[in-house]
Amino acid sequence: MKHPIVKTPIRALFATSEVHPLMKTGGLGDVSSSLPQALCALGVDVRIVMPAYADTLARLQTWRPRSELFIPPFGRFTLLEALLPRSEVPLLLVDHPLFSERTGNPYNASTGHAWPDNAERFALFSRACERIALNQASLEWQPDLVHANDWQSGLLLALLKEQQSSAPPSLITIHNLAYQGVFDHASFTAMQLPANLWQPHGVEHWGEMNCLKAGINGARFVTTVSPTYAREIQTPAFGNGLDGLLRERQNDVVGILNGIDVEEWDPAHDPTLPHGFDADHLADKLHNKRALQHELGLEEDDQALLVGLIGRMAEQKGLDMVLKVADALMDLPIQIAVLGSGDKALETGFLDWMDRYPGRVSVRIGYSEGLAHRIEAGSDAFLMPSRFEPCGLNQMYSLRYGTPPIVHGVGGLKDTVVDTYDATLADNSANGFVMQHLDAHAILWGVGRAVEYFNQPKLWQAIQRNGMATDFSWKKSALQYLALYQRMLDERKMYLA
Repeated sequence: MKHPIVKTPIRALFATSEVHPLMKTGGLGDVSSSLPQALCALGVDVRIVMPAYADTLARLQTWRPRSELFIPPFGRFTLLEALLPRSEVPLLLVDHPLFSERTGNPYNASTGHAWPDNAERFALFSRACERIALNQASLEWQPDLVHANDWQSGLLLALLKEQQSSAPPSLITIHNLAYQGVFDHASFTAMQLPANLWQPHGVEHWGEMNCLKAGINGARFVTTVSPTYAREIQTPAFGNGLDGLLRERQNDVVGILNGIDVEEWDPAHDPTLPHGFDADHLADKLHNKRALQHELGLEEDDQALLVGLIGRMAEQKGLDMVLKVADALMDLPIQIAVLGSGDKALETGFLDWMDRYPGRVSVRIGYSEGLAHRIEAGSDAFLMPSRFEPCGLNQMYSLRYGTPPIVHGVGGLKDTVVDTYDATLADNSANGFVMQHLDAHAILWGVGRAVEYFNQPKLWQAIQRNGMATDFSWKKSALQYLALYQRMLDERKMYLA
């Protein structure tokens, strides 16, 4: 049910390459579903636009053609219209063979390598969004502003900046600066993009086309998904070559912590769990642990600290450090439940670990939404040793499910997890364990501290309840985005006056 606070609805076009449950490879898919719904509840007339992937159409099942467009050099394509499942948010889909005739990961082939025509695919997506933004898509609806997400819609903002007097203002949210959409000059030429975009204040970066840089240059505001990450990306250590540009724009860079869908991630009413529980009934969490141990072939041991680990197997996630101390971790009274996929060497390393310690280590390669929920609920603690983490959602899911996280204190992990020691226990803020640096010794230290407190049930339950009491809904964050939207529109009125 809506409780609008916007008297005159703001029309916002939310451009994204993935939306849960229609397509999801990571946190972007979750945010692109939850944030528009939260904005809708505040009275914003928000419409999501995304590519019509083959898997997306199969999951959506119901839609209707809205308009047919022609854009050189991509040819003809159709804009489809539907509703985001289980919501009131309108959804527009760019239906072109580049998307609709390809299944699986939206960015990578089954080999793990990027699709060779990604430049063409997401240039098409940006140009289609441009038509919508300029009221040239026969929709009888024009947005007051455009909210782009990551490199896949970065070109859109550069295109709109070229038509500043007629185009709506825009912002871009950086979900992960490591992915920038970098292509060669030949790709730029083949896309028939405006020639004057090829310059440092447009798309050019060290002789290549950089789609994320194009979005930053074109946006009025640049948001990131946590306050700490907004500061980190302005440094060489985390800036991935764009820190100089971001420092130049520092007054326009805003960190807004992601929220989570607290209805989907609700341990008391989660249909994927064998037993619901809440902060007043933590004993019922043990039933989920036992069920998870049975499901994953782990020894049914109440006394072992069951540590969950879910996510992409990539260097960013620090999983190589976990493997360095894999045998040493087994000297502790713990079990490990892993769900993820990615780097083949990491996958092999974790599978070998499971082979060496049957009954104590369980590894599932791939992804299952239901199993992810059961690992969050059935684990005692959750390990996230990321080298960098723009926001992170799993630590918030863990906190909500009474599963204290063990994290490296960077990005959104630093903004959400409070280390446990005497002072934080005394003021009821302790909710996890924070490694201040990342190496093999730190992982042993973090997991060892979790074991220490797990063996003190009263303190452990206090840590659990502190995490479960935190409000990670989108309410606060959506209001912060709404304030930025309003500021952009106020500036626009002054510009046009």
